[in-house]
Amino acid sequence: MYSFPAIARPQDKSPVTLLKPLSRPLTLLLLALAAVSAGSAGAQERRAPAPTEVVPGVSAAQLSPDYWVDRLRREADRVILDRDGVAAQNAKMLRLEKSFHDLEQLPPTLEAEQVTAWVEALSTRPTRTLYDESGKEGSARAIDKLVTALNLRGIPQTQVTRYGMVVRRAALRTFPTHLRVFSAPDDRDIDRFQESALFPGTPVAVVHESRDRRWWFVLSPNYAAWIEADAVALGEKSQVFAHVHKAPFLVVTGATARTVYTPELPAASDVQLDMGVRLPLLEAAGYAPVNGQYPGYGHVVELPVRSSDGSLAFVPALVPRSADVATDVLPLTKANLIRQAFKFLGERYGWGHSYNARDCSGFVSEVYRSMGVLLPRNTSAQSVSPGLDRIAVDPSMDHEERLKLLRQVQVGDLVYIPGHVMMVIGIVDGDPYVIHDTTGTAYRDADGGVQRVLLNGVVVTALGPMLAGETTPTIDRITNIQRIRP
Repeated sequence: MYSFPAIARPQDKSPVTLLKPLSRPLTLLLLALAAVSAGSAGAQERRAPAPTEVVPGVSAAQLSPDYWVDRLRREADRVILDRDGVAAQNAKMLRLEKSFHDLEQLPPTLEAEQVTAWVEALSTRPTRTLYDESGKEGSARAIDKLVTALNLRGIPQTQVTRYGMVVRRAALRTFPTHLRVFSAPDDRDIDRFQESALFPGTPVAVVHESRDRRWWFVLSPNYAAWIEADAVALGEKSQVFAHVHKAPFLVVTGATARTVYTPELPAASDVQLDMGVRLPLLEAAGYAPVNGQYPGYGHVVELPVRSSDGSLAFVPALVPRSADVATDVLPLTKANLIRQAFKFLGERYGWGHSYNARDCSGFVSEVYRSMGVLLPRNTSAQSVSPGLDRIAVDPSMDHEERLKLLRQVQVGDLVYIPGHVMMVIGIVDGDPYVIHDTTGTAYRDADGGVQRVLLNGVVVTALGPMLAGETTPTIDRITNIQRIRP
């Protein structure tokens, strides 16, 4: 997750002055001179975007995934890792990456010391000034209430390990509260208590509850945080993981899919499923309706729901045939990495999966998840994870050396600057191009000044023209490159 500094709003354009039309010969002469001038400027460093550019270095044609897939030629559909290779990669990640939790290997009972450590690793008392949605500075009293809500004294010395499953897309929070807080009084976008989100079918271990019992602290496979209790259904360990490992299954390959609306079973109606979510497939029984609808034009999946007593149950739900889904994870190829990433192009940036969207690390995680590959949730873990093939960039490396290194990157490589990740989609004229989910960047304008651009979404950019700050090229901020390969 990453946020750029506040972006200055562009100034209003100057009033337009109407001039007398020029004669045709003079007009042609001026056009010819303009063409010569443009050719000369093309040899210079690109700064302000040309009229045909979306941002400096990016044309409208480059906003199509086909543009990048076609450049790959024979490499486009070559499988990077086959099914066994992906399984081995995921096993390596679970073994080496400390941010992951192997839930099936948790002990049958948990000690207070361990549970307290999990909670305090995330929910630490804020030391910097935070502001609420009205721009008002948070008080010490308000922070005291948040700390009290953690209910640390209520952690039993020993407790039985409880398991559950997420039944709806739900936020993961730093504290058990919906209170949104920001780093600046004029910020309304990046909620510093928003951590991530979990999706239907995600297994969790429930290890603690808030003072008001409305929130649970859970361990998911790649995160630990607070979630609303009614977003999780409690079940037996065997019940939870039988569902997780059941085959055949349906996997969401679009940015999102939704179950079919059904008044007969509201718990299974219009449920959002994000990219990479997988659910077991059920066999339809002839012409028998499923939730009041003939199932032959859809997929019947086994959906986890929360019973009235909070226990886990499973019900059939329909996903329409028109949905962007598959009956297996996609092959891990460069073409699929590009096509999956472009399914989010233009989506609003959402820090910690807020705004029903995602942030930079959530974006790349979901792209790879649709091919069955596990990634750590946050850039801090992704960028240095021993579970990936890391290329560390020495801070002393100069600009030219960095350019040489970047000209060797491959499609699907993940490029990191502090707090941000970008996915490589190709190289054009020696300049690497990336797709990423970002709040903004900066460029040099025609006069050499700095123009900040509020992007606030999933975008395609050329690395070369981008600035990180007032003067530093983004390339000079790169810390690591991560790659998945045999």
